[in-house]
Amino acid sequence: MELERKFCAGGTEGAGPLEIGEGAVISGYASLFGKADQGGDVVEPGAYAASLDRLTGAGGRVRMLWQHDPSRPIGVWDEVREDATGLWVRGRILTEVAQGREAAALVAAGAIDGLSIGYRTRRATKRDGGRSLAELELWEVSLVTFPMLREARVGAKHEDALIARLRAARAMLRGNEGERDA
Repeated sequence: MELERKFCAGGTEGAGPLEIGEGAVISGYASLFGKADQGGDVVEPGAYAASLDRLTGAGGRVRMLWQHDPSRPIGVWDEVREDATGLWVRGRILTEVAQGREAAALVAAGAIDGLSIGYRTRRATKRDGGRSLAELELWEVSLVTFPMLREARVGAKHEDALIARLRAARAMLRGNEGERDA
């Protein structure tokens, strides 16, 4: 069975934060549950659980690649977990390697902000316009130019959206529209 990738041409919108320290730290959602990607596939909650358990049990890890190219690892994912929203990742782009320096510069400039998963389907059912993916064997999460799931982005944190809504509500209560961006 061939390794699948959630990757395709499409638009990009805004980059997320990039912290420089021991490598360039990035985080975001590589996959969101219940959202159809551009191929019509929808990942179900829990689809990654067995794969992540197997990897942890075997002492393995999900790889960080550049544009799904297995010959171009650019860093390490320090945390890969499912939550209620999807597959959240946090890792370091290794700026000690040439491709890592290039990737970190592109992320910092906002030229690259997509995240994309490489996986094998273990269990799926057909649905109108695509598949419902119930179990996936996760191999890698790549930084990409065009993610198949447009919302899969560096800096795509559920908490950021909640904080933005709370700030907007606070600003409305105070009657100070300028505080929205604070």
